[in-house]
Amino acid sequence: MSRKAMRPPPATAPVAELRLDELLSILERAKTAPLSEGEYHQLRAAVETAARLTRALEARDASIDQMRAMFFGESSEKTSRVLGQTGERPRKGKQPGHGRNGADAYPGAKRVHVPHTTLRRGQRCPKCRKGKVYPLNHPAPLVRVTGAAPLAATIHDRDQMRCNLCGEVFTAELPAGVGEDKYDATASNMIALLKYGTGLPFNRLEKLERNAGIPLPATTQWELVRDTAEKDEPVHEELVRQAAQGTVLHNDDTGAKILELSGETRQEALAGGKQDERTGVHTSGIVSVTADGHRIALFITGRQHAGENLADVLKKRAAELSAPIQMCDALAANTAKDLGLNTHRANCNSHARRKFVEVADKFPAECRRVLETLREVYKHDAIARQEKMSPTKRLRLHQAKSGPLMKELKEWMEQELEERRVEPNSRLGDAFGYMLKHWTKLTLFLRKAGAPLDNNICERALKKAILHRKNALFYKTLNGAHVGDLFLSFIHTAELNGVEAFDYLVALERHHDEAAAHPAAWMPWNYQATLEASPKQ
Repeated sequence: MSRKAMRPPPATAPVAELRLDELLSILERAKTAPLSEGEYHQLRAAVETAARLTRALEARDASIDQMRAMFFGESSEKTSRVLGQTGERPRKGKQPGHGRNGADAYPGAKRVHVPHTTLRRGQRCPKCRKGKVYPLNHPAPLVRVTGAAPLAATIHDRDQMRCNLCGEVFTAELPAGVGEDKYDATASNMIALLKYGTGLPFNRLEKLERNAGIPLPATTQWELVRDTAEKDEPVHEELVRQAAQGTVLHNDDTGAKILELSGETRQEALAGGKQDERTGVHTSGIVSVTADGHRIALFITGRQHAGENLADVLKKRAAELSAPIQMCDALAANTAKDLGLNTHRANCNSHARRKFVEVADKFPAECRRVLETLREVYKHDAIARQEKMSPTKRLRLHQAKSGPLMKELKEWMEQELEERRVEPNSRLGDAFGYMLKHWTKLTLFLRKAGAPLDNNICERALKKAILHRKNALFYKTLNGAHVGDLFLSFIHTAELNGVEAFDYLVALERHHDEAAAHPAAWMPWNYQATLEASPKQ
């Protein structure tokens, strides 16, 4: 909302000085006696301010809705919540994941075998004294969770022996598996996972470790992740190359800040007459779905927009491959038309749908029709996912089931606008116009096998970058941004493919020479097979 809209009307007493208790006391006195001139002006100023604010809110209710969601959070955009419950809904069965976690839910836990100390196979039962006991095939697990600092230190006090004649000192050898380096591969990659995977800034980790009795300066943390990123660079380049071969590529942008590209740098650019030089910084998210079903997340931070970064990635695409499907919202920054981006473009139905969600309280009947139609389309897509349909079979399902629904919806929206039952300049008309303008790209899933319905997977990926931005606030340099992008790409790609990111990062560092020589064998989905086949294992 603009400052002009929020400015209170002129009044004898400034609105900022009005207090609720004073206004209430004026109202009480008005019941028994006429108001004085000062009291009248005070009350009038309050009434006029309230009226003007109400008009401003009504005229800008979309912005207020967005602000409310920003401050208090939007619980859900589900059709049932937006439109309210209509009729009886079938009761859902118990959903998985609600309850206590069993032992199998802790794959990273250390397992300790606890033998029975009083009973052995074949002994008499201590209860009935007649039968004999025998071991069961399954143990009785007890999960015990203990606390520890993210990084722990071990001091190896090695014995030393000195010759009393020649003075030679002999130091005990370290135990097997203990290296000479002060920081193990697990340390540097745990720092990277905490920093880029969970948004824990270096200075907070420094304070946390200090409270656990482990000094770990922020500068040391940066040096560790920087050096690790240099070792992992060949694998990251291979990850980008494989992402370029994807059949579907999602892309989008979010804001970022690099101190090296702001402040004085910006002022110098403007003062030097470079008025057209970009001053904004963005983190682009690209999620590629490969032909064999793997999903690769890439993060790129800098001056370029998502479309330009996608164009750079696609330069690594094999010439013999056909054009991929590109899923994004309708912003021009995501398509980079001037770069000749050769893709089949699809637009996000979630973006189009959200415009109707925002005005559902003002136009309930019209929005209900749109939202319920899209709900049916998404149900068909869920069926295709559950039955693990091939892209071609999924396309036929949507053509048979979703095609007629979408055709009817389009004809109805066009008729509503043509017959002026919906004002084109209203917010509902704007939602209709957006959907009709981008209809061809919004419905690519009805014509192209494998085309997704929305860009949600990329928006979820960008939450990783947003989490880091909210906590760390900025990158200091372009190199720092690149290190962050590299680890974000590794971590989220591992998550998308059901792989433990920490184990993957540690394996990359411990085998960095082999990974640099054959990076294609060290992707998140095949590194474990490579480790098993390695002679060092």
